[in-house]
Amino acid sequence: MAQAGGVPCPGAAPGQPCVFKLVLLGSGSVGKSSLALRYVKNDFKSILPTVGCAFFTKVVELGAVSLKFEIWDTAGQEKYHSICHLYFRGANAALLVYDITRKDSFCKAQQWLQDLERQVPAGEVVVMLVGNKTDLGEQREVTFQEGKEFAESKKLLFMEASAKLNHQVTEVFSALARELLRREEGKQGRPQRGEAVLARSRVPVGPARCCAQ
Repeated sequence: MAQAGGVPCPGAAPGQPCVFKLVLLGSGSVGKSSLALRYVKNDFKSILPTVGCAFFTKVVELGAVSLKFEIWDTAGQEKYHSICHLYFRGANAALLVYDITRKDSFCKAQQWLQDLERQVPAGEVVVMLVGNKTDLGEQREVTFQEGKEFAESKKLLFMEASAKLNHQVTEVFSALARELLRREEGKQGRPQRGEAVLARSRVPVGPARCCAQ
């Protein structure tokens, strides 16, 4: 991969942005497509459930540095679960999305993470946990602290957002972009030019109660 701002990305033509594959994972109706649509087109509307997988692209400018996201929006319905595993291959990053008003979607996000970890070597994919639909805070079933503690226990990036209100949507993808570039620069032995906040836990946190065996 290559980058126009001076960060070399092996495999891409000179002057071209780094290209990173990003997969969106989570249960049906948690707002994965809405987050992607809001970020790529700054649009929000009621969307029918994704069939199989949808695809978006977005070039991100971070100062003098640019990159291109290839966003694979996977279907959340159970009948597509096995098919979605095919999109893990070659992924550089993943958004694990849950609906803060649905505890079951939070548990399902944890299962998606386990599936991803079985398919991709640990540490090779930048993963962010995203609690969507903060505009429905009065119906919240998953607290901010619950999401944060789980992310810390797994060393994931973490944010809450609202695709409907366009709250922290850009910040979610920008944090992923910064972390991807930081790692890419690290591979090249260059100084780091910025960083995403990586949630870390000093004390190991057990699994969420809703998912305990």
